[in-house]
Amino acid sequence: MQCDRCKNNIATVHIVKLVNGSKQEFNLCQDCAKESKEIDLSDSLNFHNSFSFQNILSGLMDYFDQSQRRSTVKEDLCPTCGTTYAEFKKTGILGCNNCYNYFNSVIMPVVRRVQGNVEHLGKIPARTGKDIAGKRRLRSLKEELQKAILMEEYERAAELRDQIRDLQKSEGEI
Repeated sequence: MQCDRCKNNIATVHIVKLVNGSKQEFNLCQDCAKESKEIDLSDSLNFHNSFSFQNILSGLMDYFDQSQRRSTVKEDLCPTCGTTYAEFKKTGILGCNNCYNYFNSVIMPVVRRVQGNVEHLGKIPARTGKDIAGKRRLRSLKEELQKAILMEEYERAAELRDQIRDLQKSEGEI
């Protein structure tokens, strides 16, 4: 599709303008879009790396900044390395391991939203997967058992104890 303005270049920007129910559409090339008075694109779009990781991360951070104000981050500066929140948004890189703790309230909602979880469990190799999965299951059952005991749910605790014994027998730990 050719640019509606210069008729020479390929149109890469599609602008839809709605004014009082009247719809106007423009197909412009990068150069004409930058010069367009229909909409100011000078600072809002970077045509060269608009889909880079940093721009996507920055967009997500801006979205969460608007929907949930950063009330827990008192300053925008990591006290250990001096990395600012603005630098992190721009580059997508934190300066030190303390940045993770310092900017935690801002980073974790984004990670949780994108990945669904903040804990990385990793992949299990096919050959040793049964052993690892069994150990994880055993650890999980033991944690549930402790919770059931603390909550004084003794019937549930007895069921979990039996499951743990069965699992340990099948793995040959008893």
